[in-house]
Amino acid sequence: MMMMMGEMWPQLGSVIASAMFAYAMFQQYFPYQLRGPIEKYTQKLFGYVYPYIHISFDEYSGEWRTRSELFTTIQSYLSTKSSTEAKRLKAQDVKDSKSLVLAMDDNEEVTDEFQGIKLWWASRKNAPIQSSFSFYPRSDEKRHYKLTFHRRHRDIITGSYLDHVRKQGKAIAVSNRQRKLYINNPAENWSYYKATKWSPVVFEHPATFETMAMEPKKKEEIVNDLIKFSKGKDYYAKIGKAWKRGYLLYGPPGTGKSTMIAAMSNLMNYDVYDLELTTVKNNTELRKLLIETPNRAIIVIEDIDCSLDLTGQRKKKKEKDDEDKEEKDPIKKMRGGEERKPSEVTLSGLLNFIDGIWSACGGERIIVFTTNFVDKLDPALIRRGRMDKHIELSYCCYEAFKVLARNYLDLESHELFGTIERLLGETNMTPADVAENLMPKSDIDGADSCLKALIEALETAKEEARVKAEEEVKLKAEEEAKLKAEKEAKLKEEEEAKLKPEKEEKEKVESAKEVVKCKLCNGTSAKQDGKENGVIH
Repeated sequence: MMMMMGEMWPQLGSVIASAMFAYAMFQQYFPYQLRGPIEKYTQKLFGYVYPYIHISFDEYSGEWRTRSELFTTIQSYLSTKSSTEAKRLKAQDVKDSKSLVLAMDDNEEVTDEFQGIKLWWASRKNAPIQSSFSFYPRSDEKRHYKLTFHRRHRDIITGSYLDHVRKQGKAIAVSNRQRKLYINNPAENWSYYKATKWSPVVFEHPATFETMAMEPKKKEEIVNDLIKFSKGKDYYAKIGKAWKRGYLLYGPPGTGKSTMIAAMSNLMNYDVYDLELTTVKNNTELRKLLIETPNRAIIVIEDIDCSLDLTGQRKKKKEKDDEDKEEKDPIKKMRGGEERKPSEVTLSGLLNFIDGIWSACGGERIIVFTTNFVDKLDPALIRRGRMDKHIELSYCCYEAFKVLARNYLDLESHELFGTIERLLGETNMTPADVAENLMPKSDIDGADSCLKALIEALETAKEEARVKAEEEVKLKAEEEAKLKAEKEAKLKEEEEAKLKPEKEEKEKVESAKEVVKCKLCNGTSAKQDGKENGVIH
């Protein structure tokens, strides 16, 4: 047996050497015009006996040699398998990724399984034929992934499996992607070299729905609504509606509106685009910003009631004559700068932005408005279909306090919780104020001192609210008394005005009577004087 093996290896080596020699002769001396047909029929003949199919995915594609998005998606999909199966790995710092991505090194291979079907993924890189200077790598230098599978599984692989790879690869890339917070740039900067309409910063806000001070049922309702939206692509297409959803967050300052936005971003793995309306000149620029906003994004307009004069319920702008009288800033004038013109964004433009035909340019977007005074907003701006879900964030309740106590003090229960529950039911305090009182201010502050500080703050707030209520009642009583006195004075004036003609008529009659009486008296006196003087009339 050992002799047979010893004889076989030299024969195999001789066969391989002969084949390599024949291939070299074919490449060097065989006419180029005949190589194509021969290779074509050779591969066709080989295909009858070789049962496997290969699919290549190039790293770069297109005329401008841009990196293929599909290649990047496959790289993300294979990263988990490469880290556990491949013997030679390549660490890559992918843009916007939170950590290094481990990919297969060149000429490595890993296996995959889908619906009981075994597949092979290999990373390949072709050696260059000739060297030449170029800003971009030559096409034969590009890396590519090669997928190998049995030909009887062609339909499943080219259909379900490749779609599965795309979806899973994108999901892995999103989970590894570092979230960012964007702010819109002024339009005058858009024309600069490499300028963009949005400027990003890394967004690492730690807020989650688990740490939010809110009623558990309300919190669960919001989380379920968000998750349902993220899975609703087919449903929104079925009902013929753009894949977007609007949320209106309203309530007093300090109730957690901004924290809610951060929690949404962390739950959904969406970037946040903070839209500052005062820097947008007109409706056209607003539409351009919308076009530049990608999918899987949260578009936020905070304090929308203060952003622009959109509702007609605020103070009107000054008249043009008054504006002409105002002097320009002398500092800007010396620097050669010009005053920024007021934004010309209209209510109609904003409505088209969130619910018009332009809102369908893209999908999987969440639009969030925040306001402290929901009554000031135009009903057309916040109606259902634009702001689909209205979420009121109000003062701290007992359930919200327990979340804060668990977050800040690691407490699930305490003997002072009963007192705090009673006080929270009797007075209003925002979650931000409650959290500030629960936060230890020094190393010697314990749970007892923090809870006592909160109780003291609640009692103070309760007393201030009582005093304020008494003052309001007093002011109201004084105002009512003043109004009553004014009303009585007005009624008295009306009565006097009504009786004045009668009084004047009566005075005229009395005056006439006095005149007649005087005349009669004067006539009687004259007759008596005549009789005494002997004058007969």
